[in-house]
Amino acid sequence: MALIEVQDIVLDCERSGEGPPLLLIMGMSGTALHWGEPFLGELRRDFEVLAYDHRGVGSSSRLEGPLTIAELARDAASLLDALGIASAHVLGISMGGMVAQELVLARPDMVRTLTLGCTYCGGPGSSLTSAEVFQRLAAPMMSGDREGSLRVAWEINVSPQMARDERARDRYMQIAQTRAVAVPVIMAQLQAIAGHDTSARLGDVTAPTLVVHGTEDLLLAPENGRLIASVIPGARLEIIDGAGHLFFWEQPQRSADLVRSLAAVAA
Repeated sequence: MALIEVQDIVLDCERSGEGPPLLLIMGMSGTALHWGEPFLGELRRDFEVLAYDHRGVGSSSRLEGPLTIAELARDAASLLDALGIASAHVLGISMGGMVAQELVLARPDMVRTLTLGCTYCGGPGSSLTSAEVFQRLAAPMMSGDREGSLRVAWEINVSPQMARDERARDRYMQIAQTRAVAVPVIMAQLQAIAGHDTSARLGDVTAPTLVVHGTEDLLLAPENGRLIASVIPGARLEIIDGAGHLFFWEQPQRSADLVRSLAAVAA
């Protein structure tokens, strides 16, 4: 990965693969490593993949003060500007999907196609993580039990069937331990999510849009994906049966095929 100067900060970004640019925007507490090599390998066949760490994460600039989703969207736009990329296909998942929504609304010229995975738009009919699931996540994290926190996060982020896959779990744990995200950064990201609401503006999106959600998503219920697809003109909805929040970990080839099929529309 390379440090890219973006206005008054630096963002750590990896460029790999060949083809039209595809910007990947990661979710809360995630890093560029969390896309997983199976999914990234599939994408590199057809795209120049741009995977970066948000401010406060990894080798990107330290977080100073509170965050907003709109601010993270400006980071994404400024990263593309700094790389000399006028427009890119954009894939955002979870919090990254919220960032992608703000990006396409603020800079529609930059977004060739928009893929929104396991995300949320705010407003009537949407729902954030349930109190029960949030408490399961927060308890070990706030007590300082790092390993316990990661194990709970794994179980909640994937389907029950995937959660039993010990090799996949070990890969997830290793990634999280290799590039740990500090608790204050996660809390700032959580506050940014709480203030996110694009529901009244998504009707202005003109980019070809794909919305993907797993039926077993415990963090953001699939009704969120259905709502987003219903308000973005012409959006295509793909519900992946049996997949959890990290649908691209569970079905990397199918997930990459969906991105490829959308990009072909704008070719």
